[in-house]
Amino acid sequence: MGLTNVLTLSQIAGHVIAFILSICITIPMIVHLRQFDGHCLLFTTGQWQEDDGLFKASWASKAYCNFPIVIGFILCITSLTQIYRLSLIIRNEVESSFFGLFMDVFIAINLCALVVVAAVMITLGFIVWCSDMTQRFPSCDTADGQNITNTNITNINTNGFYIEMGTAQFGAWGSFATWVGLSMFALLKLINNHQVTNMRVSMYLERQRLVNDGVYSDSLTEPPAASLMGGQNDE
Repeated sequence: MGLTNVLTLSQIAGHVIAFILSICITIPMIVHLRQFDGHCLLFTTGQWQEDDGLFKASWASKAYCNFPIVIGFILCITSLTQIYRLSLIIRNEVESSFFGLFMDVFIAINLCALVVVAAVMITLGFIVWCSDMTQRFPSCDTADGQNITNTNITNINTNGFYIEMGTAQFGAWGSFATWVGLSMFALLKLINNHQVTNMRVSMYLERQRLVNDGVYSDSLTEPPAASLMGGQNDE
């Protein structure tokens, strides 16, 4: 099995992992928004009220949750597309063009940048939320499932928010690591393709040079032979 096939199989395995991790981002974040009545806890701050002991939240922008969801969908679609495309390449035993390999590298690097932004956003946003939760509870996971807001004003269900955010963080950072690996695989395939192409061009040029040298040598040896035959005919 050639290096290209090994790298292609590694890419397929990496995209399968990337697909699973993208689901770990999107589903928990969507469930969280539904349970929090459309509010996003990332970067949300507030104060604990003295009269009723409830948390009066100053909800942050919903975009902090929507961005990781969108990135998760992009990762999911890209992984499925790449799995299908690479499977066809292995099955049909064809080689990708240099432009296709370059686009693989370009897409993978850009997705690495996007997913690391989403991962940092989830991590830092959750830290901000937990810093307020620990003002009343001994730890952030203890606040999971507790009645922390006025349910008459906002229909918020806090059950499972800690697991949801933890799963989303795992999916985001795992996706980042996976896409870094996929970027390296794509770059290695691009370099290998470039080296093979240069080798083929060099071999073709060398073969043409040898053929031309042979023709030139034959042309030099023909006139003496012709003159010798002419001399024999005169005699």
